[in-house]
Parts: sequence; structure tokens; C-alpha cells
Amino acid sequence: MDMTNLELQKHAVRIRKGIITGVHAGKSGHPGGSLSSADLLTYLYFEEMKLDPGDPKKADRDRFVLSKGHNAPALYAALAERGYFPPEDLKTLRHVGSYLQGHPCMQETPGVDASSGSLGQGISVAVGMALSARLSGADYRVYTLLGDGEIEEGQVWEAAMFAGNRRLDNLVAIVDYNNLQIDGTLDQVNSPVPIPAKFEAFRWNVIEVMDGSDFDQLREAFAGARAHKGAPSCIVMHTVKGKGVSYMENACEWHGKAPNDEQFAVAMEELNQAEEALCQR
Repeated sequence: MDMTNLELQKHAVRIRKGIITGVHAGKSGHPGGSLSSADLLTYLYFEEMKLDPGDPKKADRDRFVLSKGHNAPALYAALAERGYFPPEDLKTLRHVGSYLQGHPCMQETPGVDASSGSLGQGISVAVGMALSARLSGADYRVYTLLGDGEIEEGQVWEAAMFAGNRRLDNLVAIVDYNNLQIDGTLDQVNSPVPIPAKFEAFRWNVIEVMDGSDFDQLREAFAGARAHKGAPSCIVMHTVKGKGVSYMENACEWHGKAPNDEQFAVAMEELNQAEEALCQR
């Protein structure tokens, strides 16, 4: 699809509303990192990836792996906004019997290409998909989203080493660099900084995006990744945890907590105002 920035911004704010709706209804979940990745998922599902919501398993579709699987509310909201299932189903998040559980399940949820589990594993799945495409001569591309805290896991770097060695230029890893994880800032826990230099050391093409909510910057980064041949690409994307909801922004406490009814009302009012302002432009 070829969309304007304004159209993408409208989708992004609706995805943020879907995130808050789901986490509030489920009374649990991870809003902070979901909100920081909302613009990235908007760009992937409405601009970058080759896909068909009417045929979620189409053989030549591009694949997306949510390596930081606890950010499922963002993926679900993006899939609903893109038309894979009704947006009202977001209210069933984490409910018994719902197909929208705390981590994505490819057997149950339309549009999910890989089930997520322990942190650090998703990039290995994505590397396997990219290698499969290479070996079979398929032309689909593979995208995976990692958290900046997640890349403290050793398995991430084993996968990065393999992908660089095999020169998997059909693979793009995106690091959501919001500098907060469940227990505090990266340097308070186990800092993986400098992130770009580490991926470069494993022979990746690295592109740094200084504002992960800027669609022009995202567009330029993904164009650069697509054009680069002979190596996988890593987009290190600087973001704000809790982006779009004032009291959640840069607040570690909102890593994995649902808003109560009053907090939900405040968040939705802010997001409704943001959407109304975009519609008036």
C-alpha cells in the first residue's frame, strides 16, 4: 500500500486505542512497550509488508515474528486495524477461551506467523524463516521485533551470528529501543549498549532511527534495508515507552500493568482527542 503520513498516523492512534482497550478489558498485559511499537507496526502492516488479510497463510506473504511476545496487545491491535479480525474482539484479550492470549499463537490467531514464548527466541524463528526462503528460492521477506531489554538474552546473539554468517538479506530485525524494561532502565539491569555496534560486529547492516514515531524516518530506514544486499539489516529504533498516553510515557511502572477504569478513561480521552485532531487536518 502507498499511504500518506497522515493516513498512517490515523491508523497508529487507532492501534493505540486498541492496545489500551485490550489491556483494560483483560485487566492485565503490557501497555508500555506495546505503545512504543505502535507506529512501527502501523508502518509494517500498512506500508512495508506484502500481505493479504483475506488469505493470512498465503505462501508468498512477508512474515512477521513478534520476538518480544508480551507486546501481543500491539500486534493484535494492528491485525484488527488491518482487517484480520473484528476490532471488538480486542476486548477478549487474555480471557478464558479467547484466541487473543497473553502471547501470540499462530494456530489460533489470524495473521500471526509465529507463536511467541520466552524472550530471545523469536529472532531464531525469524532467522529460520529467512533461511527457508533462501533455500527454497521464495521471495518473501521476514521481519522481527525485539525489545531492548530482550536483547540481553544470549540466544539473540547466537541467531544474529548465524544470520550474519549466512548473509540473510531478506531478514530485518527491529529493536524497540525505549531504554526501559520491567525492572528499570537498561543500565540499571544489564545494559546491551552500544546496540548498533554489536549488530555490526555480527556483520549486520545497521540503520538507526532517532524517532521511531516519525514515518518519514521509518520509510527511509526500511527502504535502506530493502536496498542493502549481502547482509541482514537491523533497525535500531529509538522510541518512548508508553507513547501516546501522557501518564504512561517513560514510566517503568507501565511495563506490565493494566489501567483501572479511571486511568482507562483518561487514556482513551487523550487518544480520542489525538484522533480528532488528525481528522481535522
